[in-house]
Amino acid sequence: MAQNKSEHYDGSDIQVLEGLEAVRKRPGMYIGSTGPRGLHHLVYEVVDNSVDEALAGYCNRIEVWIHEDNSITCLDNGRGIPVDKHPKEKIPTVEVVLTILHAGGKFGGEGYKVSGGLHGVGVSCVNALSSRLEVQVARDGKIYEIAFERGKTVEKLHEVGTAKHTGTRVTFWPDPEVFTETTVFDYTTLANRFREMAFLNKGLHIVFHDERDRDDEGNPHTEEFVYSGGIRDFVKYLNEGKETLNKPIYFEAENADGTVEVAMQWSTSYSTNSVMSFANNINTHEGGTHLDGFKQAVTRTINEYARSKGILKEKDNNLSGDDTREGLAAVVSVKLHDPQFEGQTKTKLGNTEIRPLVQNAVTQGLAEFLEENPAPAKRIIGKATQALKAREAARKAREMTRRKGVLDSFALPGKLADCSSKNAAESEIFIVEGDSAGGSAKQARNRKYQAILPLRGKILNVERAGLHRALSSDTISSLITAIGTNIGDDFDADQARYHRIIIMTDADVDGAHIRCLLLTFFYRYMPELINRGYIYIACPPIYGVKKKNTRSTKIERYIYDESALSETLAEMGGSEKFDVQRYKGLGEMDPEQLWETTMEPETRTLLRVNIDDAAEAERVVSELMGDQVEPRKEFIQKHAKDVRFLDF
Repeated sequence: MAQNKSEHYDGSDIQVLEGLEAVRKRPGMYIGSTGPRGLHHLVYEVVDNSVDEALAGYCNRIEVWIHEDNSITCLDNGRGIPVDKHPKEKIPTVEVVLTILHAGGKFGGEGYKVSGGLHGVGVSCVNALSSRLEVQVARDGKIYEIAFERGKTVEKLHEVGTAKHTGTRVTFWPDPEVFTETTVFDYTTLANRFREMAFLNKGLHIVFHDERDRDDEGNPHTEEFVYSGGIRDFVKYLNEGKETLNKPIYFEAENADGTVEVAMQWSTSYSTNSVMSFANNINTHEGGTHLDGFKQAVTRTINEYARSKGILKEKDNNLSGDDTREGLAAVVSVKLHDPQFEGQTKTKLGNTEIRPLVQNAVTQGLAEFLEENPAPAKRIIGKATQALKAREAARKAREMTRRKGVLDSFALPGKLADCSSKNAAESEIFIVEGDSAGGSAKQARNRKYQAILPLRGKILNVERAGLHRALSSDTISSLITAIGTNIGDDFDADQARYHRIIIMTDADVDGAHIRCLLLTFFYRYMPELINRGYIYIACPPIYGVKKKNTRSTKIERYIYDESALSETLAEMGGSEKFDVQRYKGLGEMDPEQLWETTMEPETRTLLRVNIDDAAEAERVVSELMGDQVEPRKEFIQKHAKDVRFLDF
């Protein structure tokens, strides 16, 4: 959106709504949690302030550091937070911004026409939840500094030098009293976020340094994210490792309500969940009005083109939305003045006025592309018509299996050992590799709330197969039936029979492969179960340690981490005193051991599967599980040095 670049940006632009008192009492209300997700949200809030300067047209470079002590610094070359006295609060405006919740240029002043930041709590919330926070502002030819501890000002604003540049530097230390689980930042999580921001803001240069990881010369690990193609480059990134059908299509539109940018590219993939939507740089995971307008326009435009060219005959059914979006990677990014978010996680856009803007832009832009590019248009329509045929074949397969009773909830798979509870919230199912492990698990389980489903062999790789092929697999049909949600058009997450679906495979290469295949299945056909937090990975022990030369078979210690074995043996008095048993399969543990280590809720460790970064998940699944060999080869070559070879 074209910005009215006003150099007028001072204290009168900052509106004050309320104080900070509640943040430290109930931090989860403001940042979602005090676990790793909330910890990283602090970084997002600080960086979002700098991105807002970029949206306003005053900043084109942001640098972020993770320091060795796990503090964070964010530096931008924007205008610098105002330092004049605030007209209402009578203290420096930078102090108002840092100490009063909802104080900022986003709330009614002329500071920003468009801004991000999911909840608008901003850097004041970060200040409240940091043991210390320091700000340096360069503006009006001078450099100023101010410091805070747990939200309270401890060093008043003071001048420290002169400057020819402008900008803001924020450094903060997360408070371990708040973030009791961890204060250690994950590099990959932050890098993925910064990459996404650079894609969404064409030309914005984000430089990311990690001082905890240095090369032989002492230089911190550094990545730079800048994309001259913006969201065009984003869809290329989403389609890495796939065979594409067209060059990225890009168009934009603007009216009084906002702007929209759209980039789209089809591939030979069977995926229908690679459309990402954003509002003011916020990832709207739950969609909303902008995504609705996009989907309606794509479906209608492709159907109209296919009929006008005689590809779809009068007797043929229309292509469905899933047909037209199969293999489509797309990014829909809207910028609007007053975004209204709804949904459980406040990531669903509710502004009705943005739907027609997106719909009209896509209808016009896509229609023009199809008319002007007949060769890729033919490939795109061909892909959609193949999807229609596959969908009809899958429907017939579902009807056939229903008639046979396979998808009937009263005809559960024969190998399923179900639990007695009918309360899905307390029930869990272990998806187990093979009959041997299944037998141990069935004996070990608590029958009231734990179900066991043994799988025979490796399931179909659904990344390389369509829905109709998936339904023809007995293993996958059993899995779908046991879970109870169905798939495709009939999928209903509310019908899940268990709210903990636990993948429990052997701790070896084959077990890891089966786990990957199952995760690919859930990601492609039941992503809502991942979003709801229903999918887990069990963590069985790798070793059992017991005393030598005794009749007792009691395991003294279970080892879950390969690197911990030698350390544990040294702690227990040396290798010569103990026998070490390597569990190559779950079936090697007796039921009591399996229960104690892997299935007992009080003592087990479960990893919950989530999709914090949908773009990276899409790319990795396609790269490692898709048809293209070269990306997989490159991945293996790149990461081969990280593999540890074990001698059993």
